[in-house]
Amino acid sequence: MPAREVAVLLNQQELPLPIPPRVGDEPLIPARMVNEYSYCPRLAYLEWVQGEWADSSDTVRGRYQHRRVDKAGGSLPQAGEATDDDRIHARSVTLSSDRLGLIAKMDLVEGEGGIVRPVDYKQGKRPHRSKGAWDPERIQVCVQGLILEEHGYECPEGILYFTGSRERVTIPFDDDLRRQTLSAINGLRLVAKGGQIPPPLEDSPKCPRCSLAPICLPDEVNFLKLDNINIRPLAVHREEALPLYVQAPAGTVRKEGEILRIEVKDQPTKTARIREVSQLVLMGRISVTTPTLHELMAREIPVTWHSYGGWFLGHSQGTGHKNIELRRAQFRAADDPQIRLRIARGLVRSKIQNCRTLMRRNWRSDEDNKDRLTDLRRLADKARRSRDLNSLLGVEGAAGAAYFGGLPMLIKSAKREPDQMSFDFRRRNRRPPADPVNALLSYAYALLSRQWAVTLSAVGFDPYLGFFHEPRYGRPALALDMMEPFRPLIADSAVLTAINNGEVRPGDFIRAGDAVNLTPAGRKRFIATFERRMMQEITHPLFGYRVSYRRLLELQARLLGRFLLGELPDFPHFTTR
Repeated sequence: MPAREVAVLLNQQELPLPIPPRVGDEPLIPARMVNEYSYCPRLAYLEWVQGEWADSSDTVRGRYQHRRVDKAGGSLPQAGEATDDDRIHARSVTLSSDRLGLIAKMDLVEGEGGIVRPVDYKQGKRPHRSKGAWDPERIQVCVQGLILEEHGYECPEGILYFTGSRERVTIPFDDDLRRQTLSAINGLRLVAKGGQIPPPLEDSPKCPRCSLAPICLPDEVNFLKLDNINIRPLAVHREEALPLYVQAPAGTVRKEGEILRIEVKDQPTKTARIREVSQLVLMGRISVTTPTLHELMAREIPVTWHSYGGWFLGHSQGTGHKNIELRRAQFRAADDPQIRLRIARGLVRSKIQNCRTLMRRNWRSDEDNKDRLTDLRRLADKARRSRDLNSLLGVEGAAGAAYFGGLPMLIKSAKREPDQMSFDFRRRNRRPPADPVNALLSYAYALLSRQWAVTLSAVGFDPYLGFFHEPRYGRPALALDMMEPFRPLIADSAVLTAINNGEVRPGDFIRAGDAVNLTPAGRKRFIATFERRMMQEITHPLFGYRVSYRRLLELQARLLGRFLLGELPDFPHFTTR
């Protein structure tokens, strides 16, 4: 459905439209989604159609306060069977209505005889409103009343119980509220069927408290579309959980309550709280117990598997993201040569610009680098004007030669700084890396590709179908695409930091034939350097707020989704100043 038609539907939601019939196996919509739709149509679409969810302090507190009413208790007699003396008190009652296309889990149904009232528990204190509560809450309890009436009960009113103030508010189901509720039901079902996400609210006070603000990106989308609004840092939040790396040979990870235990023979057991873990990263032959995998999948904590040398093998997760709309848009775009070229040009251009910035900031030689920087600027402009992917590959190769040719001048040298241990780097090589610097670069790129693959999967993409890198067996092409602008900013920067600060030394490497690799102790120290870089905050050049690199990857992935789904006119590639 075109965006203009959806906008008309949203503006006409007060009209008494007939309820569209359910078709085939169309699922019943939870009644709480009508509440969300009344609060914000975009929020309801994100949750119901695209399967997005994010906890906030409000949602966690609400679940805790519902712990009692979520346990079934009592019984709800069939309509017409109760006598006038019967008192009804039934907890956690689930009823549905095919006509309305809704299903509701009611916290409590109480009444006398044939007259019943749904009681809906709400966190916080009772708002001082003329109608007793905000419209979305009134509409939600009215939905429950309509479903009870569909089952033959008499339901003239409902109750909202506010746990914060322990107050009950009676909500009469008058004609005005019933019309408002039916209109909301119709609007939600029409928008869900239309397949077009409603536009974000503009400068709304609802957004800062919304747990889905980092997913919805209301101010960011409006800024990129309208370019005349102020950006609030809605997408920024504190990083509470971090990756847990396990690289002990023949170790075992098991769950004990809320704790992960890492057990290695002849070594002390290490522990980590599950709620503080964002990913479980396994290096080498590590065993994970089945209960541990089940718990991590239930909490949507991915497990990533690597070879002992750090090569990314894949990741385990639960059932995956529900946003099929996004994957369909990704596959359509990947089949369109013009869109592929448009995205690829931006990725390569941003990568070259960021390589140039890193080189300009970290140049350590007395040798003039003006010509090299000029070449990188020229190649970045040439990438923007490339007519096909083959010519773009040529531009990227030339830029890589210019960049890595100057990389030795970014590394502390024993000749320039005699107190430093020497790292020799002459050119980029891999498979296998032939010197310590290349070994570090390859390891850093493996860590970054793993981070991108996990981020893209969490957002809803298929990480194996890209736009610049051709899909090959076992290669996460989209992850490799998206990491291009971030290779210099995260991976290369972490390598330079580890070398120049002495966090990794030449003695932290082992050689086997022509191959060079990190020792376990060297890997451990470099992982710490890499994760510290991921946590570093920068000022976003477009939006102006502070954001960590880890959060920035998710932000870029979601902006790509907004572009592919048609919300944004272009994909804003990231370049640092």
